[in-house]
Amino acid sequence: MDLRSLRYFVAVAEERHFGRAAARLHMTQPPLSRAVKQLESELGTPLLHRSATGVTLTAAGSALYDEARTLLDRAEQARARVAAAAGAATMTIGTLADSAEQAGNRLVAAFRRRHLDVQVGIREADFTDPTTGLRAGLVDVALTRAPFDDTGISTHVLRSDPVGVVLRAGDPLARHATVRLRDLAERRWFRLPDGTDPLWSAYWAGATSPGERRGGPVVRTAQECLQAVAWNGTVGVMPLGHTLPEGLITVPLADMAPSRLVVAWNTEGADPLVRSFVRIAVALYRSAGPTAGRSKADVSA
Repeated sequence: MDLRSLRYFVAVAEERHFGRAAARLHMTQPPLSRAVKQLESELGTPLLHRSATGVTLTAAGSALYDEARTLLDRAEQARARVAAAAGAATMTIGTLADSAEQAGNRLVAAFRRRHLDVQVGIREADFTDPTTGLRAGLVDVALTRAPFDDTGISTHVLRSDPVGVVLRAGDPLARHATVRLRDLAERRWFRLPDGTDPLWSAYWAGATSPGERRGGPVVRTAQECLQAVAWNGTVGVMPLGHTLPEGLITVPLADMAPSRLVVAWNTEGADPLVRSFVRIAVALYRSAGPTAGRSKADVSA
């Protein structure tokens, strides 16, 4: 196994679809499919259940996914250490689901104007880690969504987005202009894996307290959430304004707090490059309008 084939496999495992994974990897689907089949041949076991609508992981695939993420994370750490030893300026940005897309190309352009020679790495995390690797030291700064346990982490709200419940288009509630959490009291909500940040898990499950649990399938990615709604009628929550697969619709939730897009960084030891990234991001969103929130820490520190 090489890192490239593992990276390909992880993309397919997270997207649950070869086409979406190929788009994420900026490649065409045939070589991606061949690479995954070669990996299965090398390991001597199927890793994916393939169907016309997408893929799911076999037991062996689930085991490899966890190991592959660990190996890829270690490879990124090694690359960063080598670059640092060589004297090259580097920064790794952690992202979650749509956070990088929502931050937009204006942030990329503004940072590049100021720091043209910096090597930027991107690490996309799944829903088990809302800090996207920040607390584990895998990234230097994160574009993610709150709320989560921010002990030792400083955050600044870039934007607050209203959220809605994702339903099948034929669901009786899909005809409503808005719904409330009490309207969904008897529904099955998706769950995040055990051990996931309680504050984070409670928010996306529409819970009134971190300890409250709802029955439903366990998901790790945005695509798994959408597929849980499509296949099982599970209740999912997401920020409004996203393009959904055919057959799904989002109805605004009238009594659920907005989802906050934040830039986050470790309070202790933030280097000048991280502080510069935070200041640029905050300035861009401040100029965009009044939707930005307040910081937990002084970004000029």
